[in-house]
Amino acid sequence: MTTINDIVLIYFEDQPFSYARVEQILPDAKRDWYHIKLLLLQVPLETVTWILKDTYINGDEFTMGGKRMRLEKVETIEDLDEDDFVDEDMLKTQEPEASDQKKEPAKVVSLTDRKPKK
Repeated sequence: MTTINDIVLIYFEDQPFSYARVEQILPDAKRDWYHIKLLLLQVPLETVTWILKDTYINGDEFTMGGKRMRLEKVETIEDLDEDDFVDEDMLKTQEPEASDQKKEPAKVVSLTDRKPKK
């Protein structure tokens, strides 16, 4: 469900058009319709207020001037589960490290030694 301070991607005719932050959602006189104020994240910044049904705010397609539009909430890292970042296939293909192998200490490379001499 899209709410205030969420970032949305605006699609215009099935093509990504612009990102926007939801600034405000206020009820309209008509039931299930809302005034949604968006800060378009572009140069220059611009705010627009659209009157949309709650289903349109949450991702259903609608039209403006005969053109197809859609809002898609952008999922942030905080919204995703930790499992979304783990590639299970990669974990299966990695070989376990041998615990009896000794690791050599890392070498320190001096940048001053690498300067060309004049």
